[in-house]
Amino acid sequence: MKKKFPNNILASIRKAFDKVLFIPIGKFINLITTLASKPSKKIEALLSRTNTLLFISLVMAITIFIVIDQKKIGYSTSSAEVITSKQVNVMYDEDNYVVEGIPESVDITLIGNKIDLYIAKQSQFNEVTIDLWGLKPGTHKVDIKYDRVTDDIKYTVNPSVATVIIYEKVVASKTLSIDLLNQDALDQTFIMEDVSTSTDSVVIKGAAYKVNQVATVKALVDMKSLPKFELGKTFTVSSTLKAYDEAGNVVDVEISPAKTDVNILITSPSKEVPIKVIPKGKVIYNMGISNIAINDNQNTNVTIYGAEDILSTIEYIPVEVDVNELSESTQYKVELTKPTGVKHISSTNATIDVTLSDDISNLDIENVGISQVNLAAGYGVTPVDVDSVTVKIKGVTTIVNDITADDINAYVDLNGLGVGTHDVEIKVVGDDARVEYLPSILKMKVRIYQK
Repeated sequence: MKKKFPNNILASIRKAFDKVLFIPIGKFINLITTLASKPSKKIEALLSRTNTLLFISLVMAITIFIVIDQKKIGYSTSSAEVITSKQVNVMYDEDNYVVEGIPESVDITLIGNKIDLYIAKQSQFNEVTIDLWGLKPGTHKVDIKYDRVTDDIKYTVNPSVATVIIYEKVVASKTLSIDLLNQDALDQTFIMEDVSTSTDSVVIKGAAYKVNQVATVKALVDMKSLPKFELGKTFTVSSTLKAYDEAGNVVDVEISPAKTDVNILITSPSKEVPIKVIPKGKVIYNMGISNIAINDNQNTNVTIYGAEDILSTIEYIPVEVDVNELSESTQYKVELTKPTGVKHISSTNATIDVTLSDDISNLDIENVGISQVNLAAGYGVTPVDVDSVTVKIKGVTTIVNDITADDINAYVDLNGLGVGTHDVEIKVVGDDARVEYLPSILKMKVRIYQK
């Protein structure tokens, strides 16, 4: 099969002919023509001689030979070229085997004339291959071969030999889970309402020892790369699957399918709740709290964001202020703490003004019923000695005069208690945080029984 010279080489040869041969000869002929146009018996006599024409032809032939010979030498001299990082193609039964030990790339040194080297480098068929067809599972040393475009080229491959391990391919099924990456990139007011995949399980394939390492397969969703979406409407993203071992390291196995669709619903549930001030401690004995103002009675509510089931359990944002031994009206700068499960709160601080008054009264509120909280499932409880209590209240006269038993909650906490009789503490809270509440008795007996 004939080889075609590349266009740039032919162009170089044409330029050389123009420069070395055609242009000088053209000038020479033009000179001869000019001289011949003038009457000159000497020139006519010179050109009419046979020896003169032979001499001119000889000079031209020698010149053409030298030019062509120089170009031929230039393109026939042996040279070396190095092709680096050439990818290796492996031929084997991919349906039944897994191969390890294949180098990612090799370097090839080519030796030959410049034309052949140029053609070899430009060709799409100069592959590097390892042929494993017919080899059984185990460790093998195999040659790495270069498919030459022409036999005129000599070559060396580095490395020229690979030690490969062939494993039988095994198959297993794994449950698919979803891993949300960079969740902090999502707006704090947004909630991942629903995240689901189009498939619950995937098939993994590979060498037995690697398949056995796989603890979980995850669909990875990068929250930084979400497409544009509309709140409250489900959208779909294509997710890459990765296999991990128990330590969280990636295991190199084949996963089918390699990707899956993940359906995502993002919402922004919110709820407006009041800030509730809870005084801790007792002001001095002859004073009482007459007023508690939040942010100058402006912006006494905040908006909280979170899952619907979390928001439904939150009625207010509690803020504790230390009033123990307080003797004069005081202003507090407080930080608002997000309740557990709340993602975002519209305000993180508040100003609390506590005003005191010396017009105080002490009253007894009788027959306040005692309730119970945190009784374990499957149990019942009965009071042994008392089922109601008198509650002593102290506060500004105009406030305590309006308080009734319905405004007070007395209770016992039975958390962790089992069958039997127990002494439990009586706790009292009231609807008005400006008032101090104290039960007349501190403990009572209850009997817990199994239903």
